[in-house]
Amino acid sequence: MNRYYSGPTSHNFDGTRFYSPGQPSADKSLTDLWRWRRGGDKATWPKHVAITPQTPPARSDVARITMVGHASMLIQVAGVNLLTDPVWSDRASPLSFAGPKRVTAPGIAFADLPPIDAVLLSHNHYDHLDLATLGKLHSGHRPLMVMPLGNDAIVKTAVQDARIETGDWHDNIKVAPDVTVTLTPANHWSARGIADRRMALWSGFWIHTPHAQIWFVGDTGYGDGAIFHDIRRRHGSPDIAIIPIGAYEPRWFMSAQHVAPEESLRIFHDVGAKQALGMHWGTFQLTDEARDAPKELLYASLAEADIPAERFVALDAGDVHLHGI
Repeated sequence: MNRYYSGPTSHNFDGTRFYSPGQPSADKSLTDLWRWRRGGDKATWPKHVAITPQTPPARSDVARITMVGHASMLIQVAGVNLLTDPVWSDRASPLSFAGPKRVTAPGIAFADLPPIDAVLLSHNHYDHLDLATLGKLHSGHRPLMVMPLGNDAIVKTAVQDARIETGDWHDNIKVAPDVTVTLTPANHWSARGIADRRMALWSGFWIHTPHAQIWFVGDTGYGDGAIFHDIRRRHGSPDIAIIPIGAYEPRWFMSAQHVAPEESLRIFHDVGAKQALGMHWGTFQLTDEARDAPKELLYASLAEADIPAERFVALDAGDVHLHGI
């Protein structure tokens, strides 16, 4: 029985669990997890990396994207303020005293946030769906929260009167008169514990605005690349693609769920993005690679492909991208 969602079977739901049709399964056994953890190949990260926090403007018509950290980004465009996967907690974990601890402060202090109109939640993993942060956002901003099917049940356990819109892949949700969000497919999975695997859906978000088309990819493996070619057919090429580049080692364990930087570059090519920004690295140590390895491998891949480094920038906490400026 699915504890989060009840609905008819569909192209990506078998009546109990969601899945990515035709793509490698990201499911791993406890034996696989034990094999990974006992491998002993985990790099040592610094305990703290200094950053320069930003104080963003109240609004922006041109696209202005500020990296908070990991997959948390403030997207300001067309006078609307959006937050993706907001996590201001010290740990990406159900526990306050254990689990991945952030090594960079948030790129925007919570008190310095402008008015938040909408929150885009890609899936329910703890490094993306942080109930403590959502509760603070609801109290201070009361944003619309947009998320894939089933995740509303989790959010409502902590924020009972949250304003929530849910959708399946390819559904459109209006967040402002001129701004619409479309949920896009991703090759990933979901779980908050050991008995709820894939009971809530995961997605990316295509943000349609008069000033820019912005695609927040969400967590994904590359698979056969079909979903990225389909996204381009449906939406065209984004002005800005926000693509994950980290949490990818070891590949035998992670490849179905997280792209490595050279695959991030393939996504960039597949959708024909004018500009790409790298996320999902450098804040929480979730996997084995060194902290700066995703950025270094991305820039090496760009150089090998003879692509200027400014076309695909790995954003660190506190970095700001202004589109077209």
